[in-house]
Parts: sequence; C-alpha cells; structure tokens
Amino acid sequence: MIRITFITGAGKLGRSRYDENCHKNVTSTLRDLGYVEDRASSCVKDCAGCFKSQHDTGKNLKTIVVFPKIFEDSSMGNLNLEDGDADSSRNAGQALLEDGSPKSMIAMSSIQVFTRMLASKCPSWSQKKVCALTIVEIKNLMETLDAKLLSGVPFSESEQELYDSVSMDSLAQKEALVRTDMQKQVEEGKITRLEKTKLLNQVKEKIDAMDKSISEATEESKMKKVEKLSLQKEKATEREKMLSNIVPVSPHPLKNEREIGKLRKEMQPLLKLEKETKGRLLSLKETTVLARKDEIDEEIQILEEESRGWFEEDEDFQIRVEASRAASKSRQAKQKVAAKKNTNSSSNVKNSKKSVANWVVPGARNARTARKPAASRTKPAANNNIYAAMMMDSDSD
Repeated sequence: MIRITFITGAGKLGRSRYDENCHKNVTSTLRDLGYVEDRASSCVKDCAGCFKSQHDTGKNLKTIVVFPKIFEDSSMGNLNLEDGDADSSRNAGQALLEDGSPKSMIAMSSIQVFTRMLASKCPSWSQKKVCALTIVEIKNLMETLDAKLLSGVPFSESEQELYDSVSMDSLAQKEALVRTDMQKQVEEGKITRLEKTKLLNQVKEKIDAMDKSISEATEESKMKKVEKLSLQKEKATEREKMLSNIVPVSPHPLKNEREIGKLRKEMQPLLKLEKETKGRLLSLKETTVLARKDEIDEEIQILEEESRGWFEEDEDFQIRVEASRAASKSRQAKQKVAAKKNTNSSSNVKNSKKSVANWVVPGARNARTARKPAASRTKPAANNNIYAAMMMDSDSD
C-alpha cells in the first residue's frame, strides 16, 4: 500500500512557517475527492481512500497521512490469472458510487433511514438544497443505465449492482421529501442570515427577469403571456416580502460542541500559565504542562472539522465554527465576572466581621467599658452584746 504524508503545520516553535489554514484546505480538498477520514487507518489495501491527521511530537510537526485510492491493472499485475478471473476483473470496473460517500448512502438507503439521515446530516436549508441536486445527479445516472440496457450493451458488475439496488421510485420519493422540508424550513423562518440573503437575491433576479419579459411581451402585443407573467411576478413579490420579514436564526451548533467545550475549559489554566510565564525561561515542569496546549489545539481542530455536515460549504461551516468560538469566549467571560463578584463579596463579609464599629453617644458610657457597680456591703446583723458593739467601732471597718 502507498502512503503519502503532507506536512500541514508544526508546534509552537515552528508554527509561523506554515499557513494557519493549510490543514483545513488539505482535508476539505480530500473530502471533495471522495476521501474519508479514519483515525484507525493504516498502510493496508483496505484503507485505500482514507486519510488521518497526526502530530509527530518527536519532529514537532503536524501531518496528514493519505492512503490513496488504487486500481489494479489486469494487464500488468494479474498475468497469472485464469481467463475467467481476468474477464471478471475487467467487467468489475470502478464503483459508480464511492462506498461510504454521501451520494452512495443516499442512493442505497431506505426511505426511513434517509429521513433520519436528512435531519442529522443536512439540518440547514443550504445543505438540503445540495442534497436535492445530488439526488437529481443519481437519477440522471440511473437513466443513463436504462438507456445502456435498452441499447443492448451489457453492464459491468458495478453497474449491475447499482442498477439492482437503486430504484427510480425511491429516488423520486427522496427528492420530494427534501424539497418539502426545504419549503417548510423557509416558511417557518428557520434559515440563517446568509441563507436569507441568498434567497432574497434569487427572488430579486427572478423579478428583474420577469419585468424584462413582460416589457418584451407588451411590445409584441402578447397579452396572454403578459397576464401569465404578471401572475408569476405577483407570487414572486409576495415571496420577497415573506423573506424580508423573516428573522434569521443562529447557525446550528457543532456536532462535537460538548467535547470541544471540555477541551476549551481544560485550555484556560494553560493559557493563564502561558501568560504568566511570558518573557522568562520556563522550567521543565512548565514546558511539559504547556506542551499539552498544542495537543488540545490539534484535538479541537479535528473535532471542529469532524462536525462538518454533508454538502456544507466552507463559508457556512466557518460561520458555525466562529459562532461556537464566540459563544465559548462569552461563557468564559461571564464565569470570570461571576467568580470575581463571589470573591469580592466573601472578602467584604470577612472584613465586616473583623471590624465592627462601636457607636457611643456623647456623655454615655460604653457598655463594654462601663464599670460594674460595687457589690453592696452586707450589713452585719444587729447584736446587743458589748463585744459586737466594740467590733462595730473598730478601725477594721
């Protein structure tokens, strides 16, 4: 098996030598080419068409390892095959739909499974739109196979397998389901700001085209065509008003939002340590601790990229990523403010307990410093004898 390694970045010391979008650009291009990310892939034939991200801590480099798609040529590598095996290898051909790709899953899935996949993999209106176009492409492919069958040309094994597995009726049902969900999503106002802008631009272009057609039909005195176009323009104008009144919703959260949040929480003390140690030589312990920061950065990037949905454009996906990062920063700022308030309130309570003001009215004695009245002397009991009288007059009194 062939393995191709792309260097897309480095650690803290060599990060400036690489473009910060290099990793994202390479992975998005691989996905467009039909490659699948698999962290467990290795250098075996079964992993052809897969790629994985790695961080070489020894060289301090971030890489993407690609296991390319391979196609065996019977004329070169299979010279010892029997005639029947050679014919079968030639007839098998390349798979028309890549196994595991969104297009293959859409074509092969049942209506029930496709309904669940549509909700989880294509939650936005833009993704549903591309999904509908993908179903149209599959339908065109099946029509091509029909024409090939009618012309008497035999199918290859991959073509026969696809023709037996996919029906035009199921594709029509799936397309109708997607378009119904798209219409419902717009009517309920569940579109983002970018999607609203795109829809408004489409409606405005249609209205401008209708105005031009109406003026041309009027000059040619085609009144029926003018009436028909006027009705279409009226509907388009109503749709434009409806779209203008929609309040856009926030982009849907990332699929791995919870795991990303945990990693960002783990990152906070590391960022604080990095700020405190800036400008001085780090100790061995500090260097070891801060090495975890680069690992967390890489894990967050991988989780963000894995949160990309089917048929999601880079612009839409980047908006969702930025929204996730902004929400995380907002939560962290609120937590810092709350922690500071709690610290100040607890310190104020301690200080109030230490120093309590004692207010004393002028001319009055403090309750703590006031003298206690002398104990009343016990008068001796009256005694009629002479000795007692003598004792009463004694100086010992």
